[in-house]
Amino acid sequence: MNTKWAEKLRENLHSRAESFGNLCVEGFHFMALFAIGGITAWASVVAFLGMVEKGNVTVDDILLLFIYLELGAMTGIYFKTNHMPVRFLIYVAITALTRLLISDVSHHAPPDLGVVYLSGAILLLAFSILVVRYASSKYPSAKIPDPHSTVKGAVIEEKGEV
Repeated sequence: MNTKWAEKLRENLHSRAESFGNLCVEGFHFMALFAIGGITAWASVVAFLGMVEKGNVTVDDILLLFIYLELGAMTGIYFKTNHMPVRFLIYVAITALTRLLISDVSHHAPPDLGVVYLSGAILLLAFSILVVRYASSKYPSAKIPDPHSTVKGAVIEEKGEV
């Protein structure tokens, strides 16, 4: 019995389903990135206007703006390259812990063991950046270029961390 027509039909159906699935995933991807970028920009503007309304700026406020800046940069990099820069997440965590440390020390008179814990966490995160950078230079990731993208350096798949 000749079943080549069934095999061609199956391959055609599989190809169309894969294309539709990729379209849905990429559409959600772009909508989510635009939403995250918009929310980050909106939150930073609201925080800035709150500082202007308050009439003064503290170090906490400046560090909060740096967190928004890092989140915006991370979103932009992910949008352009389809690559999540793990180091930026660690930078955000370090900035958030530094903000918490400064806020804790400036608002509570006696520093306690919490200061040591926060400082240790910041040191551990800084060490993790060193490890990530060393690993990415020693063991670079294998990048598969995206032939359909107009963005230079866009990849379909990446194995490893940069």
